[in-house]
Amino acid sequence: MSIYKACDIRGRYPDEIDAETMHLIGRALATEAEGNTFVVGGDVRESTPELKDALCRGLTTSGSDVTDIGTVPTPAVYRAKDELQTWGAAIVTASHNPTQFNGLKFMLGWLPPTPDEVQRLKKLVETDRLAEGDGTLTARSVKEDYLAWLKERYAGTGNGLRVLLDAGNGCASEWAGQAFMDAGYEVQELNCRPDGTFPSRSPNPSKPENLKSTASAVAAADVDFGVAFDGDADRVVFLDRHGHVVNTERAIIILARAVLKDQPGGSVIYDLKCTEKVADEVERLGGRALRERSGHSFIKTRLITDKAAFAGEASGHFFFGELGRDDGIYAALRMGQIIAESGSTLSGLADTVPDFYISPDIRISLSYDAGAAVVERLKKDFSGYPQEYKDGVRIEFDDGWALCRQSVTEPAITLRFEANTPERLEEIKKQVMDKVPAE
Repeated sequence: MSIYKACDIRGRYPDEIDAETMHLIGRALATEAEGNTFVVGGDVRESTPELKDALCRGLTTSGSDVTDIGTVPTPAVYRAKDELQTWGAAIVTASHNPTQFNGLKFMLGWLPPTPDEVQRLKKLVETDRLAEGDGTLTARSVKEDYLAWLKERYAGTGNGLRVLLDAGNGCASEWAGQAFMDAGYEVQELNCRPDGTFPSRSPNPSKPENLKSTASAVAAADVDFGVAFDGDADRVVFLDRHGHVVNTERAIIILARAVLKDQPGGSVIYDLKCTEKVADEVERLGGRALRERSGHSFIKTRLITDKAAFAGEASGHFFFGELGRDDGIYAALRMGQIIAESGSTLSGLADTVPDFYISPDIRISLSYDAGAAVVERLKKDFSGYPQEYKDGVRIEFDDGWALCRQSVTEPAITLRFEANTPERLEEIKKQVMDKVPAE
């Protein structure tokens, strides 16, 4: 499967992505940028220093001036892009993927890349029509500035709440703890030593099975809530004081309520995989609910172009209109502020969200062609039902929906289902899964 995905670049190191490839990608980015400036950062993976060095050499060889801000959370790179007013941004990271993967997230201009732009970059690399130039490379630290910005926004909002932070040995290590202490929390840290082998747990916290040790630690710690970050700190998952993982869609609704209180009538973006209770609650509060294709770039682009107040994705990305982007540490501090001001607990807030019945992601390994054939078969077999084609096929029933889409990161399809009752959920699931081949 190609390393050039719908939203970014990602593959196994060094079999699929290595220093030579990253050097060429850097040159292609600078060629696309016509020599404009870049800010570059990277995650904690063992392969990142080599790949980031190659990327920077590629950018400067093709004429871009580069500011290298070192090992940082992905959101810190996006903020540095705004503060330094660079034209482009590039982050060497594989985000929540296992340690053997690495890749690149990037921006050219003020919007995330489209699939067409990613493919254009691929063609540039392959055809080698790359610019020549003599760009400069400057090293700069942004940690102090980033933490000062968060302190200015959230100082005192913690109100002495106790929190356990699990960085998963990723990029939130040595950043999130200080941010929460600056905001007035009593902080306990778990897995907050940077280690690109991710020895403590998977860097993907969106799967509850990856947070078993985190849940046990939160339950034993006598804290008010827990926070678990992904590998590059742009995703976040919340746990209540008992160590129970709070469903991401419940977290989206809790955050959306607070945002819409401050910005009445604002728009809220949610992705195709979310429960429709998100839209129901946004509209109940007088906001405008907008459904979008799953994927960081698609949600972020919609947030910016629609000037939305907030956006949430089932995978754990939370986007804020005042930032124009997502930020896991910022989102965690905002949730803590909501808890502190509510006089309740995180579980108490979660309990105020109406119940919904939705399946987890069901992933089936299939080749790209086989996956595409499944999507087309479902379109045909359920042609009598309303359908949506933003990403794969979403089939609308009177009392629920089914989604089948191809993964953008691996040869697989993902299915998800929602219904008004648990019994109906199983019926819709069976009705659709009977048409889908086993792995």
